[in-house]
Amino acid sequence: MGDAHVGTPSTPAGAAVGAAEKSEDSWSVGRLLTWTTDYLRRRGSESPRLDAEVMLASVLEWERVQLYTHFEDVVGERARDRYRELVKRRAEGAPVAYLVGRKEFYSLRFDVAPGVLIPRPETEFVVVEFLEVAKARESVRAVDVGTGSGCLAVACAYHHPTAEFVAVDLSPDALDQARKNAARHDLTGRIEFLEGDLLAPVAGRPAFDVIVSNPPYIPTREIETLEAGVRDHEPLLALDGGPDGLAVVTRLIADAVPLLKSGGHLILEIGSPQEADVRDRIAAHPEYTLLPTVRDLRGHPRVIHAVRN
Repeated sequence: MGDAHVGTPSTPAGAAVGAAEKSEDSWSVGRLLTWTTDYLRRRGSESPRLDAEVMLASVLEWERVQLYTHFEDVVGERARDRYRELVKRRAEGAPVAYLVGRKEFYSLRFDVAPGVLIPRPETEFVVVEFLEVAKARESVRAVDVGTGSGCLAVACAYHHPTAEFVAVDLSPDALDQARKNAARHDLTGRIEFLEGDLLAPVAGRPAFDVIVSNPPYIPTREIETLEAGVRDHEPLLALDGGPDGLAVVTRLIADAVPLLKSGGHLILEIGSPQEADVRDRIAAHPEYTLLPTVRDLRGHPRVIHAVRN
């Protein structure tokens, strides 16, 4: 990549090379992606090709598909310089979503920043359950507990034209980011944002049709075993579920009872090993009827769904 490249197979990221090493013309989109994919794979990335594509597309201000329609195009020096820095930080463990400032969720763009949990594909199963429940209803009043980036409230409201949400989070930084994402998708008028602990901000309001949440559910002792990009960069508040991972879930199950209408739905994302424990906690409340557990694309238990009797 000339004097501004991200590295070569024989040099570390960011290292300077002589002008005679490689001509600028050799650093096409395709060559950059191939080299970066190998570099990141050797440094432990679980999705090196995707990481390389997302970062380069961001630098070039393209959609990812454009990389393949411009595979032979030469990437200019300034863009290579910016790309080099992103690759270096990614190799050090920074999440790609924070590096480029956004993440796709349910086919929608969400801006993210440190202090806000990065949306995951697994959480889309909560949206699917919500839309299945809501499709036969002309209007739906719902709560998103622990909204983070706002991905659940925004995606659900975007795909159901009359749904109205209250999005709650304990973090003011997360709420600021969620408001921006709602505005990006023209949903400010249908999503109310409240700061507070779980369902406390809506206590005393009329009962809701649906409560959704991706609560923190990782046991405290397991936090240190997480992939470094998660452990060292994403907010602990959104990850740590207490000693057994279910401290927040247990409270939420109980607190939701008086805030759900008869026939209302509680839809929760869970950690795969927690299915039996969460179902037992819900079954301990006679006000609920449990529906079948929703499994993700790998067949793992992912969403617990219960109906208020």
